Amino acid sequence: MSHSANAPRPSVMQLNLKDKAALHAAYIPLFEEGGIFVPTPRDYRLGDDVYVLLSLPDEPRRYPLAGKVAWVTPARASGNRTQGVGVQFPKDEKSRELKAKIEEILGPLLGSDKPTQTL
Repeated sequence: MSHSANAPRPSVMQLNLKDKAALHAAYIPLFEEGGIFVPTPRDYRLGDDVYVLLSLPDEPRRYPLAGKVAWVTPARASGNRTQGVGVQFPKDEKSRELKAKIEEILGPLLGSDKPTQTL
């Protein structure tokens, strides 16, 4: 029996955003470091560590992200919102690069009033 039983390894989620609309719906500009909404049927709690492999539109590479659950949309949420979690990017250089990349892809969409999965 290993001693790491108390600290479960962060679960890995994959998020493949195929187009700008999907990215816009999932991106969370409210978080200072940026963040992303990941649809998942699993139950998470605020503060849980998660590992997200993020694929952006027209980008061949995947971006690994070790983030924290910053909010939870439960199953059967009001307004037919998708069940899942908002993952806050960590405060590091890779996150800043990823946030800049996302905002570059989204460009003018960022200021639009299109509804998103987020707040």
